[in-house]
Amino acid sequence: MVYNDLTKTMTTERLLLRLFTQADADTVTRLCNDYNIYKNTLTLPYPYTLDCAVSWIEQHNENFNADKCYEFAICNRETGDLYGAIALSNQQRYDNGELSYWVGQPFWGKGYATEAAKAMLDFAFDVKKYHKVYARHFASNPASGQVIQKIGMIQEGVLMDHVKKEDRYEDLIYYGVVRSKVEM
Repeated sequence: MVYNDLTKTMTTERLLLRLFTQADADTVTRLCNDYNIYKNTLTLPYPYTLDCAVSWIEQHNENFNADKCYEFAICNRETGDLYGAIALSNQQRYDNGELSYWVGQPFWGKGYATEAAKAMLDFAFDVKKYHKVYARHFASNPASGQVIQKIGMIQEGVLMDHVKKEDRYEDLIYYGVVRSKVEM
């Protein structure tokens, strides 16, 4: 992963991670207005409207500049096509943050989430100097757990029936990794 502080972008073998712009709102709306994305995310609304995308994107620059949260568009490095989003919260008090992501259904199974998550882990440890990064997923979404495991996170625990989604309780499976434990 190569991070450019001036442009606030990261590049990997296949991906460009960049800040969202309002020009992305239509694509974000199209990708997120998908029941299969909604059911695997904790806070994404459904149906997902253009207003949802616009208000979400509006907050990104301020959050990034305030070191609260770093939210990047996952894009094809060559074409610029938008595949999804990846974010890292910043708990400055504890030198840690939560990794979260979504990828549009047409792009599932291609390794984009894993490649972006690895880049974000490098960003957290090498650029932002975090001590720890953690992530969580619904037990009903094991594919997300595979992404988290592939980047070297270790399962730390399960919070049973911790959240309610569509009148059904979901277990949250938590993973984490400490900087000193990451193979650089």
